[in-house]
Amino acid sequence: MGLIKIQSFSFLFTILILSSSSLPHRHRHNRRHHRRNSQLIPSIFHPPFIPSNVNGEWVLLHESIGVSAMHMQLLYNNKVIIFDRTDFGASNLSLPQGKCRFDDEVLDVDCSAHSVLYDILSNTYRPLMVQTDVWCSSGALNSDGTLIQTGGYHAGDRKIRLFSPCDGDVDCDWTELPQNLTVQRWYASDHILPDGRVIIVGGRKAFSYEFFPKTMDDNGGVFHLPFLVETTDPMEENNLYPFLYILPDGNLYIFSNQRSIVLDYVNHNVLREFPMIPGEKRSYPATGSSVMLPLRLRQGQEPVVEVMICGGAWGGAYVKALEGEFWRGSSSCGRMRLTDPDPKWVMEEMPSGRVMPDMLLLPTGDVLILNGAANGAAGWENAIDPVLNPVLYRPDEPDPRRRFNVLTPTTIARMYHSSAILLPDGRILVGGSNPHSTYNFTGVKYPTELSLEAFSPPYLATQYAHLRPLNQAVDVGQVLSYGQQFSITFTLPFPQPDAEFMVSMIPPSFTTHSFGMNQRLLFLEIVGVERLFMFGYRVIVFAPPTRNIAPPGYYMVFVVHQGVPGHSVWVKIQ
Repeated sequence: MGLIKIQSFSFLFTILILSSSSLPHRHRHNRRHHRRNSQLIPSIFHPPFIPSNVNGEWVLLHESIGVSAMHMQLLYNNKVIIFDRTDFGASNLSLPQGKCRFDDEVLDVDCSAHSVLYDILSNTYRPLMVQTDVWCSSGALNSDGTLIQTGGYHAGDRKIRLFSPCDGDVDCDWTELPQNLTVQRWYASDHILPDGRVIIVGGRKAFSYEFFPKTMDDNGGVFHLPFLVETTDPMEENNLYPFLYILPDGNLYIFSNQRSIVLDYVNHNVLREFPMIPGEKRSYPATGSSVMLPLRLRQGQEPVVEVMICGGAWGGAYVKALEGEFWRGSSSCGRMRLTDPDPKWVMEEMPSGRVMPDMLLLPTGDVLILNGAANGAAGWENAIDPVLNPVLYRPDEPDPRRRFNVLTPTTIARMYHSSAILLPDGRILVGGSNPHSTYNFTGVKYPTELSLEAFSPPYLATQYAHLRPLNQAVDVGQVLSYGQQFSITFTLPFPQPDAEFMVSMIPPSFTTHSFGMNQRLLFLEIVGVERLFMFGYRVIVFAPPTRNIAPPGYYMVFVVHQGVPGHSVWVKIQ
């Protein structure tokens, strides 16, 4: 991608290719008590117009939604499924009258909700009912936008659950399938595949992978993966919730502990192993986080693929935390270009150490690092010293000293069992944190968090509202075909003599335990920009060329103008 100059209506426009987001509320919150009951790539992609003193803002959306947000999944109807485990007793939210779970591990009758459906637009939520324990489970959206949710604990460890988006239907709820996974999956990771199936990898004492739905070629349903045995540490594991990414050739990148491979899951062969990341362990319970950096798409060219991993803990940190000794979390990040002839990790230092961070791709291509603790490891009572400041990482900044920017802190500790996701308007939804075996609000240093808050990154500051694209619409409707040329129309609040744009596509990720499963960002190739009238524009782009680059399903499409994204529009690629 480079500069594109277009003459239109006697104006000369210099076109860049960026990404997007949008506006929420604009005030800081005051903390109150819970209530029970209902770089390496040219810097032209990131114009340095946003000053460093604009550091984002936090808004408390709800003091309590009744459940702690261990897991989150955004849906294409602008709602978010949030759920916790079920085996600790009653939550702080009741199910609708007449709904109860029976013969639970703790309660004979449990009439409380352990899941909610959050409506972004109205900032409201309603209780949902899960049948079996979803503790430390995994998930992915299929090509129709239905959540395929897998595994959990005890009675739920082999279960497959579905949640299909619905509007105006209060009876819409979780469905549990009669068929089960082949083996128990607790602390596993899921990824949608180019053929629309979901692959489920790993889990505690599950050194294998399997698929949903299964096919005739699945040969008993489960495939042994010795790599997961090899990356298991005695006493600690440090190989749970492996990081997964579908590569442009259709194979699967898997990172566990400090090692990573490329798996051909069709022929069940490991095709390649990469160098170990230096320093600390990176997988649960020495929990770090990871993203695949944006794929920049150009006709006839294979995109550069680069992974980034930040945070974690030294080997032995988990055992020491059980004894009350809390080692410092890792402050290092590693980047590795998988497409290089001789891939190597390039290491950088975050402003502070962090274990259990969340890493989210923003529409601009930047990375937001938030949540977690400065010392310890994942697990109950295993960490101290919450890291309250998010950090913005600009991967394309050529000066490594300027890539990390410390942002406005929250007032709420987000420790073990917290989560965060990107919303269609560019805000970050943040919830959860429960480092205790039950809900515990008093007499502890880090109480169970039932609150929900939103973080607005710097690009949503009101002083940039004049740059924000508005009224986005896709000319072909909601459904795209691979390689199709299509256009996005939008307006700008004021005429811009030099308009600079990028267009990004981002699928909604399933986030739990510091990893956004299925997270990826695609910068679409811009082939033209037109000025339609004084405030109106049309940008013409190519859809992703293959299912390997963009697995089928729903994506948010953002237009970004001079580093400021507009509200996304939903598209479905098939």
